[in-house]
Amino acid sequence: MDHGRVINQGNPGEIEKTISDKQQEISSLTETDASDEADFATISTDSEMGHTINTRLRNELQEIEYALFKISNHTYGICEMCEEPIGIARLKVKPQARYCIVCREIVEKS
Repeated sequence: MDHGRVINQGNPGEIEKTISDKQQEISSLTETDASDEADFATISTDSEMGHTINTRLRNELQEIEYALFKISNHTYGICEMCEEPIGIARLKVKPQARYCIVCREIVEKS
């Protein structure tokens, strides 16, 4: 399996561009002159949503970069908890997975 190709499906370059675009949108929103309370509320909500999206994108980018590191370190596809192989089906759905299904459930419950 070409791990690098699978990981790059979550293209880091595209994610970085989206983050940059969202930051520009947020900046333009904060510079907008809100003429009334409704406009201000809309701008505030849009700005908050933009920040939330950027946070998620940054986290996704970090996960992809970490997965690429694991590929170079020959530890990609190995569960960080039980050290067993992560199933191929799981890696196809979430290439940056750190845990197998069983361990992921344990981590989520704790």
